Amino acid sequence: MHTNITTEKIAIDGKLSENSWEKAEIATNFFMIFPDNGKEISQDLKTDVKIIYDQEAVYVGAILYEKDPSGIKREITKRDDFATADHFGVFFNGYNDGQQEFRFFVSAAGVQQDGIYTTANGEDFSWDSIWQSKVTITDYGWVVEMKIPYAALRFPKTNKQTWGLNFYREVRKTRQQYTWSLLDNKISNESTQAGILEGIENIETPTRLFFIPYTSSYLFVKKGEKSTGEFKGGLDIKYGINDAFTLDAILIPDFGQTKFDNVELNLSAFEQQFSENRPFFTEGTDLFNKGGLLYSRRIGGAPTYYPELASDEELLNYPNTTNLLNALKVSGRTKNGLGIGILNAVTEKTEATIRKTIDNPDGSQTIQDRDVVVEPLSNYNVLVLDQRFNQNSSVSLINTNVTRNGEFRDANVSALVWDLNTKENTFNLNGNFKYSYVNEIPSLDDRKGFDTSLDFGKTKGKYRFNVGAQYVSNEYDNNDLGIIFQNHYHALFSNLSYRILNPNMNFNTFQTYLNLYSEFDNRTGMIQAASFNLNFDTTSKKNHYTGFGASTSPIVTNDFYEPRSSGETKFVKIPEYLNFYYFFSSNYNNKFALDLNPSFNFINERERVSYGFYISPRYRFSDKLLLIYKFNFYRQNNNTGWVAFDDADNTIFARRNRITYTNTIVGKYSINNVMTINLQARYYWSYVVNKRFLTLQDDGSLVDNFSYSTNKNQNLNIWNFDLSYSWWFAPGSQVSLLYRNNSSLFSREFEHSISKNFNEAISPDNLSHVLSLSVRYYIDYNSLKKKKQPSNLN
Repeated sequence: MHTNITTEKIAIDGKLSENSWEKAEIATNFFMIFPDNGKEISQDLKTDVKIIYDQEAVYVGAILYEKDPSGIKREITKRDDFATADHFGVFFNGYNDGQQEFRFFVSAAGVQQDGIYTTANGEDFSWDSIWQSKVTITDYGWVVEMKIPYAALRFPKTNKQTWGLNFYREVRKTRQQYTWSLLDNKISNESTQAGILEGIENIETPTRLFFIPYTSSYLFVKKGEKSTGEFKGGLDIKYGINDAFTLDAILIPDFGQTKFDNVELNLSAFEQQFSENRPFFTEGTDLFNKGGLLYSRRIGGAPTYYPELASDEELLNYPNTTNLLNALKVSGRTKNGLGIGILNAVTEKTEATIRKTIDNPDGSQTIQDRDVVVEPLSNYNVLVLDQRFNQNSSVSLINTNVTRNGEFRDANVSALVWDLNTKENTFNLNGNFKYSYVNEIPSLDDRKGFDTSLDFGKTKGKYRFNVGAQYVSNEYDNNDLGIIFQNHYHALFSNLSYRILNPNMNFNTFQTYLNLYSEFDNRTGMIQAASFNLNFDTTSKKNHYTGFGASTSPIVTNDFYEPRSSGETKFVKIPEYLNFYYFFSSNYNNKFALDLNPSFNFINERERVSYGFYISPRYRFSDKLLLIYKFNFYRQNNNTGWVAFDDADNTIFARRNRITYTNTIVGKYSINNVMTINLQARYYWSYVVNKRFLTLQDDGSLVDNFSYSTNKNQNLNIWNFDLSYSWWFAPGSQVSLLYRNNSSLFSREFEHSISKNFNEAISPDNLSHVLSLSVRYYIDYNSLKKKKQPSNLN
């Protein structure tokens, strides 16, 4: 497709009324990508798209014909939520290298979605940019007009630009999806199948410098405690170092309005992993995710050190987080395909207070408090070099480094990662080699380890497969800035899949997968895992989703992690199991829809079985109002797990019953496409009753322990409630008002009554309340320059 420059001022009004639109070349002849891949679009859905440009931006105009415009789906949502609505999108790849696309969508309700597509990560909608769009509904369909500034794109500094280009259309009522350049579903890489945009020449892009100052205030209230207030202010900076590289920095960050974590009662030997909800660490981080070395929740997370306490000491105020002082990231890609990413963050020194109580000879007591460092001033750094070539392959070098002030642990992890594809995207070879070096405090030895894997597969056609292997050495450790649950093992795995590429008489889509996995302890050669999984996923002709499958471990395996022994030298035997699941999700186009997911797990031990049930009805009252209820029940009968070490240093396990209830309500009311009210409430209750205690033997078996009698029952009640109002009052500028209350209650003694536990969780005596108001304002440096320029008075 060829585009022309315009000197007209283009009004983004959804009308395409300027003369430049009349002269622009038309892209038409779309092809269906789902469900009937490759089928030409019908004349009833004719789609005409035009592109023009000036020195400031690229403009996209689309006319989307619809025989019955009343059938256009137009649910209003918050940004980046596609929901039940028709959509139009444009995909730009400024380097035309087949590997990264900037994707911009707008719904028929005028809601924007934007994201970055990469072969490795697919679509990532955590990335947000500033651009304009307008939609109008007509008697022949709907019209879209978009203005995408060059600041929102990445491209080389050359006089003549050649970009990868594609257009997308979704007709929601039939769930049909179309693109201008066909995305062949026999090929997994979408960006290599883009068309070409030519004609953009000699553009002088403006300075990409943006300031986003913010101010926020908080009111904290809890019964029986003094109410407190807090005021914060800070600044985000985005600067285009050149046309390809961008600097993002946050000074005095504030993440007080981020989504709450879905905390659970964790009985495993490993920490619970949480999603990243802070925008700075989610936006445009595809480069930093190379190699899987970054778990950004480490930055500003819980302190690393827990002080040892004497018998007469107690810890008063161990903090849950450390304060992030500032953070920055630089990322971009040269015209030769070299991607460079640098992320740096600094957290402040964090202390806790230890109180010592001294008994005096006269019977009185003396209190002595002292502060102890639980996390020193720390610097976190990530460096990524990613070279792309042949439009579908890359080799990356990644380094993560954590440096802590003083005599505290430092860590350094490096990785070489490769993703190689044949020219026709038929076969793939990917793998990595990771090396970790941990510098412990002086009294301990430094530790070095590695993790390497290799995977080969067929990635094109109806039948696909892959085979691979992984080896993780005994002392590999990337936990300072990444997350790892286990080491000292090697694994072999393979996958075989089949899919239909076009609808048949019964299904719009049908896929089946067979997965085989085996894992062995490096030190003993003992088997740690052996599983077989068979899964089916289908879409019916009425666009209902159905999935079902089974998995099994046909032999006894050995778990070196659950006993939690020093050096993970002890192990417990894990019996054979057989698991079944079923999943159904009805078409969300209907006002009422339902998700359903029962599961059953049979373990080869007497009376040991697990089963669960998930159900989620949803009702769309209108294009503005939606309510979703989610209920999840899971029960484990005669489950076996670690509970403690006794005074003789024996490892104590228990036969136990565990029951978990999770109730969630999600709601949204969209006043318009820039103003929404959102509700999220979650009640989580999980309890464990230990029936019999057991002692772990050296051969991994368990024998009854009749002497251990400590109460290790557990009851966790968690309540979270968020009600928020959001208004995007100007491009990139937002007002957010949030009311939040929550409680978290843990006990050993409890009643097995959901009503009593729920009432305790929402009791005014236990609830903490937060009311916060945040204002963020987006300032474009170029707009400031324009205001400073004197007017020409004649």
